[in-house]
Amino acid sequence: MLQPKKTKFRRVHKGKMKGNAHRGTQLAFGSFGLKAMGTTWLTGRQIEAARIALTRYMERKGQVWLRIFPDKPITKKPLDVRMGKGMGDPVGFVAPVQPGRIIFEIDGVSYDIAKEALRLAAQKLPIDTKFVVRRDFEK
Repeated sequence: MLQPKKTKFRRVHKGKMKGNAHRGTQLAFGSFGLKAMGTTWLTGRQIEAARIALTRYMERKGQVWLRIFPDKPITKKPLDVRMGKGMGDPVGFVAPVQPGRIIFEIDGVSYDIAKEALRLAAQKLPIDTKFVVRRDFEK
């Protein structure tokens, strides 16, 4: 019997991107968060660029939580290759994001600093986002 070829990367289907997120829609760790309002695949580079912008504005005060992780491998075929013949080589990883998903959470900074820091982080992302605050937070 033939055994499947063992590779470092799992073959993953593209999947459906419709509907709203069912998990990760509430603030769980911090007092402020950045919520996705659209559907997309966020690459590791995009997430890291947003995280750097966030921590740089906060001047490394407070705490930051990443609520998504790019664990879906994406493949691409080289140029001038005909259709068929299986999947291409892996080129990177993405995190599928649906509307309502919390992307970042922060705590330990004031309301104004948090709002501006998350605004700067949102500019690095290819989707619309919304600033959310914990219900029991007092200014």
